[in-house]
Amino acid sequence: MTEQAPASRGQRPWTPADGPMPALYLSHGSPALFEDAPWMSELFGWAQALPKPTAILIVSAHWESAPLSLSATGPNTPLVYDFGGFAQRYFRMTYATPDAGALAARVRASLPDTEPVHQQARRGLDHGAWVPLKTMYPYGDVPVLQMSLPTHDPARLMDIGRRMRGLREEGVLVIGSGYMTHGVPFLTREQFVHNVVPSWSADFDAWAADALARGDVDTLAGYRGLAPAVHFAHPTVEHYTPMFVTLGAATDPETPVRMTVEGYRFGLSKRSFQVA
Repeated sequence: MTEQAPASRGQRPWTPADGPMPALYLSHGSPALFEDAPWMSELFGWAQALPKPTAILIVSAHWESAPLSLSATGPNTPLVYDFGGFAQRYFRMTYATPDAGALAARVRASLPDTEPVHQQARRGLDHGAWVPLKTMYPYGDVPVLQMSLPTHDPARLMDIGRRMRGLREEGVLVIGSGYMTHGVPFLTREQFVHNVVPSWSADFDAWAADALARGDVDTLAGYRGLAPAVHFAHPTVEHYTPMFVTLGAATDPETPVRMTVEGYRFGLSKRSFQVA
């Protein structure tokens, strides 16, 4: 990729002298994120602390599809309003990003023949992609491509991430979008109203934070048998496994990560981090 995305106000665009863009794992939240000023400030500040990327490749918990698929690449890609029970204004939101065709071509070229890729013609960005990105890059002037989550196998996801490392050297921001704990079926009114943190959320978060701080990928990959309260924190695992695309994209996956966002929303851990 050679095109430079135009600079947002107050943000310097990436140049090769900056070295590879980092890769991120972020807890994306629901549209309710737009009602949480501190969390919005954390995400926006995180983006502003980085050079402005040439493009963004994001893997979201909300698109599980095999074979591996890519979202529509044209400008003004539509949004997927894959949620319910929220105010109507969220169903009218837009995020008109530029053409991402060049990035899609680079992604396809980076994957082996054994990893077939399906190019979607109309599939837009789901809320695991557009909600955090609208917060982090509100001007919508960076090309965005979403890649599906084709498996939950950590080793295979790490390999997909590894093949995206070269894109980071072109200024592409690689993001795994999930939620560090996501036991939504087990939340009570206390959690939703008062952000009371259940023990299963706190215990899993502490376990993950420790492993990430030590660069212990094997422990993280063995979460099904090693993590405390895993069946409560992740009754389904799609919000946890995008992490392995991020770690795979790291220059050295076993280097301790840099924590960027911590704390809880509705009792769920919004822990997020970046890797070099």
